[in-house]
Amino acid sequence: MNSVVPNNKSVARSQASFDLKTWGPFIALMALALLGVLINPAFLGLDNLSNMLTRSAFIGIIAIGATFVITAGGLDLSVGSMAAFIAGVMIILMNSLVEQFGPGLTTILLGIGASLLLGLCAGFINGMVTTKGKIEAFIVTLGTMGIYRSLVTYLADGGTLSLDWGVRDIYRPVYYGSLVGIPIPVLVFLLVAVVGYILLNHTRFGRYCFAIGSNEKVAEYSAIHVDRIKTMTYMLQGVCVALATIIYVPRLGSASGATGVLWELEAIAAVIIGGTVLKGGHGRIWGTVVGAIMLTMIGNILNLTDAISNYLNGTVQGIIIIVAVYLQRASWRKSAP
Repeated sequence: MNSVVPNNKSVARSQASFDLKTWGPFIALMALALLGVLINPAFLGLDNLSNMLTRSAFIGIIAIGATFVITAGGLDLSVGSMAAFIAGVMIILMNSLVEQFGPGLTTILLGIGASLLLGLCAGFINGMVTTKGKIEAFIVTLGTMGIYRSLVTYLADGGTLSLDWGVRDIYRPVYYGSLVGIPIPVLVFLLVAVVGYILLNHTRFGRYCFAIGSNEKVAEYSAIHVDRIKTMTYMLQGVCVALATIIYVPRLGSASGATGVLWELEAIAAVIIGGTVLKGGHGRIWGTVVGAIMLTMIGNILNLTDAISNYLNGTVQGIIIIVAVYLQRASWRKSAP
């Protein structure tokens, strides 16, 4: 029997391509950091780095949830509005609990618990309407995006919901505090990333997400409960949004219809930059972490230079999404047999 010996050049090319896909986001992050140093030496200041990582925690946590949704072939455009709605309900609830429990730990824990439950329910609704209603995720989450944004605006009566000052003083360390010199939001971000990595790469649930995103029909024929798994990814997304909101609320102590604007854009951008394929079937948690840090770093660099207005941050992010998706498709077409 004749055996086919693979061409050494093609093998080397495929290995290089694989390495580039894996390490590309990390290389880009280092290049961006070098650019930041060249633009302004203050970029490497401890305070600046700490502030940058802390700010990246919000989007990073949400983006980790989005990695599961996108890997399974879904999409969630409602995360920013969902965060605003959860923040509004959380503030209203804690303010009302002050009369009964006072501005103490009990009030804060009840508010946190309610936020997690609300995020879980919001994700469940997105997942159920998408799977059982057989409606495109883009349409469903576009609709809930408007619903959540409208609800928080209604709750705030068109203004701003403010957290009780007594509660805010006790709650502040969740954002401004640190443990062993590391900001608490960064520690939470790291913990969520580790749990997300294990869940996606070392559990049956993660394998099912890859299978569904690669080919939903084949996954169904393989006895995978597709609707259940996809709904669970949206529920996981909702929990991640709630966690990000829990960290975000003590930062400003308020919520309004403008809270969380464009968070969905940043979350999707972080996922795509990190190497997760938008069409599904392929996801990278640590790539998403790098993508979230890169987006925050871009905004930080724009703040440190006068060459480009920091008001163009959204423009830069939009361009990055388009370029990243284009490069992804070109790369997959090139590697396809």
